[in-house]
Amino acid sequence: MWTAAFWKATAERAIRTFAQALAAVLVAGATNLVDAPWGAAFATAGLAALLAVLTAIGASEVGGKGPGITESPRAAVGRGQRRA
Repeated sequence: MWTAAFWKATAERAIRTFAQALAAVLVAGATNLVDAPWGAAFATAGLAALLAVLTAIGASEVGGKGPGITESPRAAVGRGQRRA
């Protein structure tokens, strides 16, 4: 997380997410699925980009290594970690 490469990749991911979310809201508005003004469309896309950045930070393995969402604590102990 403390490298320029991490932040470059995170920025690319956030920009891509922003564009995808904006396109989705605008297409939904154009097809009358959602009545979203431009301001709301940009706010939605901005929130999606922020969540992409927060997801990257959360997944950056900063701090102690523990079990992931799909792992049980017992499986983590089996990989050499001590049980707390």
